[in-house]
Amino acid sequence: MSTILLHVARALTPATEILGAGILIRDGVIEAIGPRQGMRLPSGAAEISASGQTAIPGFIDVHIHGAGGHDVMEGTEQAMSAVAKRLARHGTTSFLATTVTASPDDTCRSVEGIAHYITRQFEATQPKAEVLGIHYEGPFLNKVRRGVHPAEWIQLPSADLLQRFLQTAAGNARILTIAPELLGAAPCIKAARDAGVVVAMGHTDATYEQARAGIALGVRHAVHVYNAMRPFSHRDSGVIGAVLTSPEVTAELIADGVHVEEAAMRILLQAKGTGSVILISDGLSATGMPDGRYMLGKFEVTVSGGVCRNSEGKLAGSTLTLDRALRNVVALGIPFPDGVRMLTANPAKLLGIEFKKGALRTGADADIILLDENLQVTNVWTRGLPVD
Repeated sequence: MSTILLHVARALTPATEILGAGILIRDGVIEAIGPRQGMRLPSGAAEISASGQTAIPGFIDVHIHGAGGHDVMEGTEQAMSAVAKRLARHGTTSFLATTVTASPDDTCRSVEGIAHYITRQFEATQPKAEVLGIHYEGPFLNKVRRGVHPAEWIQLPSADLLQRFLQTAAGNARILTIAPELLGAAPCIKAARDAGVVVAMGHTDATYEQARAGIALGVRHAVHVYNAMRPFSHRDSGVIGAVLTSPEVTAELIADGVHVEEAAMRILLQAKGTGSVILISDGLSATGMPDGRYMLGKFEVTVSGGVCRNSEGKLAGSTLTLDRALRNVVALGIPFPDGVRMLTANPAKLLGIEFKKGALRTGADADIILLDENLQVTNVWTRGLPVD
């Protein structure tokens, strides 16, 4: 791979902002970062000058089902590659392939395909987002809060079935979403934690006490907060009350302006602080595509005006891209560096990869986005490869 010295107007590192920054990329890794004037251009290196541009780390999406007309449940190399290429164009340089509730056999078939793709994703040196692992959204959900997950395949938590899922993932399981109030949740949470999987609560009707009991067992993450959750009220604060008052729990937010209205977004961001919120897309195969009919797992959704709904009219994921999520939260008044953190450093920390991803630092993968003054993506590099 070639050596590149990227010269930008400013760069956001984990600790500071560097004006007139130089970022030296060698063999897909950031070899050095600092003021450009203090850096020497190595022999044979190409210098790319991007005046007026801001460099930030590539986005990490821990909750996404598909993009570019394909769903990760297809589990094929073609589908996974299509999703990864489409996401990279919008600055998402790594993601968790997120399942939707299906039969155990269908889930295992999809996961086997995803795991196989993960082992081979670097064989072709094409610029595309990296699949970091698998996020199981289902089947251990509460039917009362199922959203669009098919009711016939939702079931009570089973440590035996979870073990089958984990074995099929071949070491690639990263997040398990579970409703902590369900019978059998406790041993499932323990088994997932023992396997090094992040346990998240979502699609849940948990009371405050049930959610806190789940947190005591090891739940550390909350899936698309507000959506598919027991509503908050002042005498029944429920799972949302537990999320807002538990600093050890990170909170996902779909910041598309459709799933969560502005005041509710502000409440979450102020209660949790931007250090504990992770912006996600919950994107479907329709992401980056025109309005029309698309698949989520094995059922059809309709996209109109960029909003996805199933046949019952329920919201079914989104067509949000994370670059738009960044612009949306900055428009709310969130400082730009905090907005970036919620898309980069926070998800990297959740997954335990903060020294490899989610930061512009020496030794990290060269996953880099350039933004113009309007926070529009102008260039993307994924592991040092420029995205078309």
